[in-house]
Amino acid sequence: MQQSVNYLSDLDKRKAIFHFALEGDAIRAIELTEQLAPKLLEQNEDLHFDLLGLHFVELVCSKKCTEALEFAQAKLTPFGKIQKNVEKLEDFMALLAYEEPEKSPMFHLLGSEYRQSIADNLNRAVLVISFILMDNVMAAHANLPSYSSMERLIQQATVIRQYLHQELGKDGPPPFSLQAFLKS
Repeated sequence: MQQSVNYLSDLDKRKAIFHFALEGDAIRAIELTEQLAPKLLEQNEDLHFDLLGLHFVELVCSKKCTEALEFAQAKLTPFGKIQKNVEKLEDFMALLAYEEPEKSPMFHLLGSEYRQSIADNLNRAVLVISFILMDNVMAAHANLPSYSSMERLIQQATVIRQYLHQELGKDGPPPFSLQAFLKS
């Protein structure tokens, strides 16, 4: 019984982590991840770097360029020892060169697909840790999906509405927003 209560609590935290990352609130996603799985980001440096990069992108989009540079220097620079991270760092820094980063060649870093990818990777990593921490017997019998049916449905609706919005422009439906949906 205690394990099912812990699982439900962990599930709520995992959902919150996913949604923080999806909304671009990488710092809160990192903080909650460290509460739920303390060594996860330390052991998965690529994921940690992606989350920090997501925060950098949000700072640039908020026109907080000085804060973005300071953040990059303090938090992203240590990851620059690995070549694939150097390339990503260059892409992140290039966003600063544009008044309108969404019109830069690195505009993909600003999109929901990029955040979705990071949120998915983080969700999978947290889920793996959750299964490892569960009793072997419980994990073998639980066979729990990485997403609830509702999460999958909302993800699909979001992608479809974004596609329609891009294809039809102002004549199409607005992009899906879970927050707006829940408020209505």
